[in-house]
Amino acid sequence: MRRILLLLFSCILTTAVFAQQDFSADVVRVKADNKTMPQGKMYVTKDKMRFESHEESGGHQGMFIMDFAKQTSAVLMPERKMYVEFTPEQNPAKQRTWAFFRATDVDDACTSWHKMATENWGSCKKLGSETVNGRNTIKYEGTDKQGKVNTVWLDPKIAFPIKWKDNQDNDGGELQNIKEGSQPSSLFEIPSDYQKMQMPMMPNMPQRH
Repeated sequence: MRRILLLLFSCILTTAVFAQQDFSADVVRVKADNKTMPQGKMYVTKDKMRFESHEESGGHQGMFIMDFAKQTSAVLMPERKMYVEFTPEQNPAKQRTWAFFRATDVDDACTSWHKMATENWGSCKKLGSETVNGRNTIKYEGTDKQGKVNTVWLDPKIAFPIKWKDNQDNDGGELQNIKEGSQPSSLFEIPSDYQKMQMPMMPNMPQRH
């Protein structure tokens, strides 16, 4: 679960936008030495996304489903037939993360991101067009207040980031083998035979009475 969350929230979620075209793709990590490491499979349909991760040892599989419209997410554990559900209210920091899904204008993503800026926001600039894996993209560069620079390449056709990089350690990732087309609705639903697992109350989380 931790590996799935770390990959998604640190590499994809802070740069993602609503998809305009349904698609599936392989998620690959690109290391500083340009070596690639398969991370999993992604499926996207308009306002929903599914990520499947295969653990390197033991063949364990984890799944992550996000509903952008409802601002909810769920981590599925197939081996235990259980899932954990998250809402923005459960984690105030995540509410700020969801804001980045509002950048609906790929040609002017900086404007949307500036409107949703957090206390760590620095600057954003559009660098121009660039071809990534045979697809046309618009390249953006963001710098936080600590001077950390990240680059993201947005694909206008699917309105989604297909490459991202941390300029400090030159580590990042990309989407490969992108296949456009409708995706089965069942991919974005929690199976009926899965049981919901209750998570313990997080520190500083407001109590409901």
